[in-house]
This record gives sequence, structure tokens and C-alpha cells, in this order.
Amino acid sequence: MKKVLLGMSGGVDSSVSAYLLLKQGYTVDGVTFNLTGDLANQAIQDAKSVALKLGINHSVLDMQKEFNKNIIDYFVGEYKSGRTPNPCVMCNKTIKFGLFLDYALKNGYDYVATGHYANIVYNKETGRYLLKKNKSNKDQSYFLYGLNQHQLSHALFPLGNYEKSEIRKIAKEICLPVFEKSESQDICFIKNISHGDFIKKYTKSDFKKGNFVNDEGKILGTHSGIVNYTVGQRKGLGVALGKPAYVTKIDAENNNIILGDLDSGFTQEIVAKDINFILFDKLNGDEEVFAKIRYRSKEEPCIISPVNENSVKVKFKNKVKFPAPGQSVVFYLEDGTVVGGGVIC
Repeated sequence: MKKVLLGMSGGVDSSVSAYLLLKQGYTVDGVTFNLTGDLANQAIQDAKSVALKLGINHSVLDMQKEFNKNIIDYFVGEYKSGRTPNPCVMCNKTIKFGLFLDYALKNGYDYVATGHYANIVYNKETGRYLLKKNKSNKDQSYFLYGLNQHQLSHALFPLGNYEKSEIRKIAKEICLPVFEKSESQDICFIKNISHGDFIKKYTKSDFKKGNFVNDEGKILGTHSGIVNYTVGQRKGLGVALGKPAYVTKIDAENNNIILGDLDSGFTQEIVAKDINFILFDKLNGDEEVFAKIRYRSKEEPCIISPVNENSVKVKFKNKVKFPAPGQSVVFYLEDGTVVGGGVIC
């Protein structure tokens, strides 16, 4: 009987995942990551109550040091460099299917599992594990494009063929204590403050003010520090120009933020680095795919072309709006198969 170590956040998705894995015949143990140092937090207590209800073992894995190094330091560093980080992508790659998977395999488990809405399919013809979209609008394959073949071969996504409404219904039917729990939309390590205030508190430092400028370099006003802004931002700029203004670029070297109108935020071509392909090992030539430049954006037809071993050029059929350096662009086939992805330069 295969053994699974399930990451339990205390929410509905991972809780029902435990139930579904048990129904499929796996031996399941649950673990909740202690990322903040608060062992009495609600997530841990909720996960323990679900584990007790389902009759599985539950433990807490202290990963504060690793989380600070791999996720929070990365998050802060990206904003300080004028880029917009994607901590969920990095967490899946380095923590949930990196350090956590290593821990599970070392301790005799065959798989790790999470409550992600995505599918893993093994292709016998190619001998590769493929990542595919979930059928619902809750699909989370975008955040998982960074996984490699080793990680995919030891990962299970029990919710792959379900919709969120179905999961809530199951949780209620089996009387899980978290079936009515609301879903958090925030970055997990930032609570009730802006990302800029979090960075200020985490680094124990203020950030130097600078200038808002236009494309010609004309000063338009004063910004409160580049960590407070992201490409495409319109609200909360604190500068009145008599017309809508958007952040079109962040010049960290000169501590300037370039503002422009909506039209200036559209482009038909981007370059992405830190590329990871799932469908194949390497891009040898042009490929027609669909791409998302952020989680909630629409998939757009495009052609990807290799630049070097680590980066690709993405040429869209239609212009896309405000691709933000630091965010991820993820490539799909028409049937929902994830080709791969990378970080927008």
C-alpha cells in the first residue's frame, strides 16, 4: 500500500484531499507547515481537528528558516529590484515539492499530496509526467509550471477532476469541521497590511523616496519607495495628472517610476528567463502555444522561440497589457496541457 504525506493547510481543499486519498486506498499522514512561528495558529488547529475526524496521523513541520530564506527573502529582493515576485510559484518549486518532498521520501513516503486544482498524467509514449489544467475556474496549474519530472512523479493532486463547489459539498456531507471555512485570497505570510509595509517591517528599514517621471524623463511627482509599486498599477499612486496614469516601468537603478497612459502598457513581445519545460526537455525551435502573463489573465495565442538555454522570446498574436517583470508567463496547449513557463524579464 502506497504511503502519502499530505500537506494540510487547515482549509477545505487539503482536508477533502485527505478523505479522497483514503478512499483511493492510500495510507495517509497529514502535516502542517509551521512557517510563522505561531504553533497555536488556527490553520494548525483546524488541520489537527480534520485529521482526528478522519483517523489519520497529523504532525507539524517547522520550516520557518527555509521559508524565510527561499520565499520571503526572495519576495523582498524582487520588490527592491523593481520586479513583481510570484511567491506561490517559488513556494511550490522550493518548499512544497522541494524540501517537503525530500523530507517525505527520506521518511519512507512514496508521494506528497496537496489540495491544488490541477492534474498530473503519465504519458506512456513519451515516458513523461504531464501537468494539465483542472476543468474549473479554480485551476492552479499556473502556479505549478516550475515542477520537474522528479517532483511530478512523486506528487498527487486528489482534486484534479473536481470543482470547488463539489469539494465543499463533500466536506459538508462527511461533516468535516472546516466545510464552511472561507478561502484566503491573501499572500499567506502577509496579514492585514500592504506588501510595502510588510517589507518595511521585515527589513526594519525605510525606503528612499524618488521621482515619478514620464517617458521623456520629466518629473511628475514623488513616489514613496519603489517597493510599493508594480507595473500596471493605477490606484494609490498619489499623483494627480488630470488623466489616468499607470506604472509602465520601474527603474530601480535610478529610483524612478515611469508613468504612462493605458496604451503605453500594451506590447506584443516579451522575453522570459528561468525557463522550465514539462512537455519536453528543451525548446528546439518555434512552437505555437497559448500563454498567460498572470494568474487571472486570459490565455493568448503566441509563438515561443528559444533565445538561449535559459530564456525564450514570446511573440503574441494580439497585444497583451502590462506584463510585469518578475511575474510568470505560463505556456499551454489547446487541450490544457502545461508546456512550461518562465519569469518575465
